[in-house]
Amino acid sequence: MLRLILLAVLVLAAAWGAAAVAAEVASRSAKPRGELVDIGGGRKLRLVCEGPRSGRPVVWMEAGAFSGAADFAAIQQKLTAKGLRSCAYDRAGMGYSDVGPGPRDGDAIVGDLEKLVAASGETGPFVLMGHSMAGLYMRQFALRNPDKVAGLVLLDAVTPEMIGLEGAQVFVDRMTDLARVGAFVGPLKAPLYLMGDRIGLPPAGKAEKRRGFISARQSKAAYAEVLSWRAAAEQAAAAGELDPAWPVAVITAGPPSERMAGWNQVRHAPARGSRAGSIDNVDAASHTTMLGLTHGDRVVAGVERVLASAGR
Repeated sequence: MLRLILLAVLVLAAAWGAAAVAAEVASRSAKPRGELVDIGGGRKLRLVCEGPRSGRPVVWMEAGAFSGAADFAAIQQKLTAKGLRSCAYDRAGMGYSDVGPGPRDGDAIVGDLEKLVAASGETGPFVLMGHSMAGLYMRQFALRNPDKVAGLVLLDAVTPEMIGLEGAQVFVDRMTDLARVGAFVGPLKAPLYLMGDRIGLPPAGKAEKRRGFISARQSKAAYAEVLSWRAAAEQAAAAGELDPAWPVAVITAGPPSERMAGWNQVRHAPARGSRAGSIDNVDAASHTTMLGLTHGDRVVAGVERVLASAGR
């Protein structure tokens, strides 16, 4: 009986491994949206810009942890329908972008973004959009490049102050453990390919999101970023405070709860510190689905509020 059990385990492991390899190969055969932009030093980052060029500010997007441009596929589709141009990209090692040198903290990520913006041909000022942990990077970028800022849209975005809240270290530890497991397991996640999209994306974005979910390289890059979250928070804080003249739309997700009250109070602070700030909570959405086809219109509405306040 023991031999039969061991044989069954070996067969299952072999089948799982074969499925992992097949899914990884299939995922790499898809042609990515956008283009690879040379940012110098022999590295390229994948950039996806959509929508018509006009005199209105481009919406420049920064994804949260564990992903890249794919996360914004639905929002970009909706912005294009409104006649607005937007750009999303994959950070170093994420999606289709080349890997970058460590550590992957705010200084490194914002430095890459500055090079990408300069090489992209897109001119500012921009509406800067950051989801989740990208709130740190967008804050640092804005303060280092104030001439590039028309306003900000922050989506369930982390602020430097959040890292010091009660329970923040537990959250960081859990995300670190999750990222460590992902980096270790790597392509063995491939048979779970269909689970990759928890946002609700259009087909092209869905395929890219699923590819990233099973990518060993992306898992390692995500782990490197998570390890530098505290450093990124300190760097964003050291950059200073947002200019009160910049319009800021803060959008959060999920039903109001006592547990989230403290976190959202800090999340709302950038809007409250702006002379043209707005706060919206999408009760029916989650941290991920707020970016999707179902709830993304609320994000677009936030962009429109920022543009109106900026006189654009």
